[in-house]
Amino acid sequence: MSPHIARHALRRQVTGTVPAADVMTSQDAGMLIDLSENGMMLLGGSGLLKDGLYQLRFPLEDRGRVSEIDVGVHLLWLGQPNTQGLRQAGFRFLTISDEDRERIRRWIESGDNYSY
Repeated sequence: MSPHIARHALRRQVTGTVPAADVMTSQDAGMLIDLSENGMMLLGGSGLLKDGLYQLRFPLEDRGRVSEIDVGVHLLWLGQPNTQGLRQAGFRFLTISDEDRERIRRWIESGDNYSY
């Protein structure tokens, strides 16, 4: 699957630096680039494997409060490394709580800029 496939859910770019962590390894998975209620894109990608399954956690501000969002994801694609060795990675959510999906939906609709 390529990053150019049509998306059905509204996505929003993340401004600033919002880290995502691999819950299973406690390693940094990358920085959030954009987010939808169905998936996300990170910049990082060292150690990530295409078609891999991961449990990720990232902070999200909702109604003035920052809370952790936990998602089970499938890594759909990896971009080519840039000059710093970082690459974009596109994920589809496999597991996410209804509450966390609603938080993401509110954040997208709010238009609020958020940086961690």
